[in-house]
Amino acid sequence: MKFSSRFMLFLLTFGLAACSSAYYSGLEKIGIPKREVMVHRVEKARDTQEETKQQFKSALEQFTVMTNFKGGDLEATYNKLNGEYEASVKKAEEVDKRIADIEDVSSALFNEWETELGQYSNAALKRNSQQKLTATKAHYQQLIAAMRKAETKIEPVLSVFRDQVLYLKHNLNAQAIASLKGQLDSVKSDVSALVIEMEKSINEADAFIKTMEKQ
Repeated sequence: MKFSSRFMLFLLTFGLAACSSAYYSGLEKIGIPKREVMVHRVEKARDTQEETKQQFKSALEQFTVMTNFKGGDLEATYNKLNGEYEASVKKAEEVDKRIADIEDVSSALFNEWETELGQYSNAALKRNSQQKLTATKAHYQQLIAAMRKAETKIEPVLSVFRDQVLYLKHNLNAQAIASLKGQLDSVKSDVSALVIEMEKSINEADAFIKTMEKQ
């Protein structure tokens, strides 16, 4: 879904981080409904999860390089690992924010939808709208559950990276590097689990977007 230039102008003026009812009302005044904002935020979360998946795979590669270190500039190799760790932390924070943004707009959308059900005079139209709301809520819960489940796989990997980076910071020698090898298989397993859950979540996001765009 491509947002119009008026939407981009609004974001530049008021900031994407805003999440008050006044913010959503302002968007609607220029023709951008909550539904469109929700789809946009799901797209952003999906893209962030894809980026996060790639970032953690990159961090694993650098961790593997570190454990296989056989000579050269040890400090430079450590700095690369630390850089990958810091980038992974930023991506983890971004994932959490993206999901929170979806939860915020979904709450506003569903509350509005519920309220407007009471304004129908035509019973058939009301019933149809209620059915769509129920189905959308159910699909949304599936999406958020998948995103949050994928997110829980991030911390175990970050925890290992954090410990190893801290340890190496004060023990940058061959013996310390040798101690990392015992962690490699575990880290690979954790990253693999993270990638699997991220891919499931990304697929859920794609399915949700398609459903919303058909309505």
